[in-house]
Amino acid sequence: MTTTNTSTAWLRRYQPSSMATARLVCFPHAGGAASFFHPMATAFAPSVDVVSLQYPGRQDRRRESCIDHLPTLADAVTAELEPCLADGLPTVFFGHSMGALLAFEVAWRLERRGTGPGTVIASGRRAPSTTREEQVHLGDDDALIEEIKRLNGTDAALLADEEILRMSLPAIRGDYTAVETYRGDPERRIGAAITVLTGDADPKTTADEARGWERHTTGAFRVVVLPGGHFFLVDHQPAVIREVTADLDRGRGQRSGRAG
Repeated sequence: MTTTNTSTAWLRRYQPSSMATARLVCFPHAGGAASFFHPMATAFAPSVDVVSLQYPGRQDRRRESCIDHLPTLADAVTAELEPCLADGLPTVFFGHSMGALLAFEVAWRLERRGTGPGTVIASGRRAPSTTREEQVHLGDDDALIEEIKRLNGTDAALLADEEILRMSLPAIRGDYTAVETYRGDPERRIGAAITVLTGDADPKTTADEARGWERHTTGAFRVVVLPGGHFFLVDHQPAVIREVTADLDRGRGQRSGRAG
């Protein structure tokens, strides 16, 4: 299968391949960047076209304004991804934390246009219709930094460099604004399967909140609980890779079945 192997401002490919038989689209967490998924691109090369999203306001896009409204960000990502998915390659979306909500919203938009992923993997995030009153985005810079440290999702070197960290805060605050002001439609469902990955000690997601994702799909559903907190996927990457592989293989198998 020949795929489009170019990177764009929004879509990054760290291991481009013309031999891919499936595609994985990765949606970073709040404050995260496309490079967070570089190890996943390496793990799946060359059989999977791994596409990592780069939101405005970070790394080489740091001079661009953040999009601090999740539905608006979902609209922009949908427009970028739709041509990418036009080749019909079996596709899985993987989103962590804020990225899980974004992946869901983009999948819903794409399905309304007649395309979309076969599976959405929602990692480290409660169901869209589950609401907590969180206001980290309204706090001062020190409070925002404390939240980042509490979740342990930022590179230690970055946390140690006060100047670089504070330069990153506008993007982080913008993402927190987007995710904390988001209110999911409890009736919104996608036809794609949903796999939920959650840490057993994640302060952001309870077991019931993770299971709530089942209300948002008319397809297959499963929950996988791994040891750890909000960034369990960093410490348990082999297990995460296994679960992603299972969903990618299912997509390949469904396509083979249709072809036969």
